[in-house]
Amino acid sequence: MAGKRTKKAGEIVVARGGETEKLTINIGVVDLGQVDLLVQEGFYTNRTDMIRTAIRNQLAVHAEAVQRTVARRTLVLGLQHFSKESLEEVRASRRMLQIQVLGLARIADDVSPELARATIESVAVLGVFQASPAVRKALAGRIT
Repeated sequence: MAGKRTKKAGEIVVARGGETEKLTINIGVVDLGQVDLLVQEGFYTNRTDMIRTAIRNQLAVHAEAVQRTVARRTLVLGLQHFSKESLEEVRASRRMLQIQVLGLARIADDVSPELARATIESVAVLGVFQASPAVRKALAGRIT
């Protein structure tokens, strides 16, 4: 078995297929009926399959615009994980991070609120930001 690898601050990791977020939508009854009809006719296995496919199709249509915007706004695309060790390295180098992610930004559970405040200048996430409640509270004024 391979040894555990230490991640550097802001390292990009491709999200595994099982990492998903639940999304709740409101849809009109006529649109929902059409979705159910397509499921009944075998075009999709269920409502979720149809909605997921529709979202992926729209993302493909707008892929170029997304890529241009990611580059323009200097966003990290994917998963960015911040470990206690990597943030301690940032603090030792007397730097502050500006976290900008399109996807998932995760701060390890063992990161203290003090370490987060000392190393994270701002957090802007389009997607999901995971951090302990104490770290979220410590960074409350820095999260946009």
